[in-house]
Amino acid sequence: MKFANEKKSETLTTKTPDVTFTAPQPYKISIEQSVLDDLSERLQGTRWPDRIEGTGWSYGTDDAVLQELVAYWNDGFDWRAQESALNELPQFMTTIEGIDVHFIHLRGQGPAAKPLLMLHGWPSSFVQMTEIAPLLADPAAHGGRADQAFDVVIPCLPGYGFSGRPKEAGMDIARMATILSTLMTKVLGYERYIGRGSDMGQGVLMHIAEQHPEELIGLHFSGTNLMVPEVPDDSSEAEKEFFANCAAWMQSEWAYALLQTTKPQTVAVSLNDSPAGLASWILEKFHGWTDRPDDFVARYGRDRLLTNLTIYWATGTIASSMRLYAECARSNTFSVDVKIPTSMLMAGQDMFLMPREWAERTINVVRWNQLDNGGHFLEWEEPEIVASDLREAYN
Repeated sequence: MKFANEKKSETLTTKTPDVTFTAPQPYKISIEQSVLDDLSERLQGTRWPDRIEGTGWSYGTDDAVLQELVAYWNDGFDWRAQESALNELPQFMTTIEGIDVHFIHLRGQGPAAKPLLMLHGWPSSFVQMTEIAPLLADPAAHGGRADQAFDVVIPCLPGYGFSGRPKEAGMDIARMATILSTLMTKVLGYERYIGRGSDMGQGVLMHIAEQHPEELIGLHFSGTNLMVPEVPDDSSEAEKEFFANCAAWMQSEWAYALLQTTKPQTVAVSLNDSPAGLASWILEKFHGWTDRPDDFVARYGRDRLLTNLTIYWATGTIASSMRLYAECARSNTFSVDVKIPTSMLMAGQDMFLMPREWAERTINVVRWNQLDNGGHFLEWEEPEIVASDLREAYN
């Protein structure tokens, strides 16, 4: 499979005492038509399992909803239109420590634009950040002021989207932190920048804060560590309720994570072979982690959900994306204390509410804004709110 600019021209490779990287080259997404034709054939040939009528999502993905989406994916969804829209954003490719890193670099339209690194997680992609990017880069055109502009950098994490797939074990979020720190400081030349992260992307930024605190102006998160090894003796009542909710959630919802931290390759074979299976695995999370599960397709947008899925399918990155869980579990890098000043914009329905006192045990919280709405993919669900909060926090 090839993508546009896969065959790169000669580029300068720069070496420092710590890292090797290449100068960024312009990049355009261009999925081969044969890949799309194969996708269509596989969608048409889906062998659907039996189901118990009327059970909805109680046994997992609702096949009735999924079948409607798969039918539209095959005969209605226009990938070329989505591809063209993505290519309106300035994209680049660099190679850092031997792995390709794809990223958007949208310059701010205003004086002294602040650099902003935005990182996605699983099972989303850089697409999660594309709608919010213009709001941040050109705030004067979207209800803000010109002096609130950001230079927006949105990479694909290694193993995701159009970035390279790691060929060796050990690509955990701590290693990704080193690579993306290099992207910001050595490839793009920023001395200091702000970090906004979601899910695994937040974990990467937490490790940048530990490895290179001097680089960060501040951080902006919408969640914190869910891993509760033991209940602290001095827990508040709000924390005790949080721990109980966390335990209940893990009992009913954590199976996917246990699989991905232990045996991701087992299920990856099925998901990499069946686009309907891939959709079932990923969409169940978009349904369960939003504030509007009964209307989740409209909440995210049908075309945006399928754009995300098509990228996973065409790049063949479901295995490498899920392996990140296993790499982090094996290196015990899921969580780390953060001393960098951090602004928290907490979604109202991101799995369950998290109290400020729990976040403050591991994060230097300097600002806390609790929403009534929004879920795990807040940049997708409420881009205007996230953009406004970032402007207020860092301008």
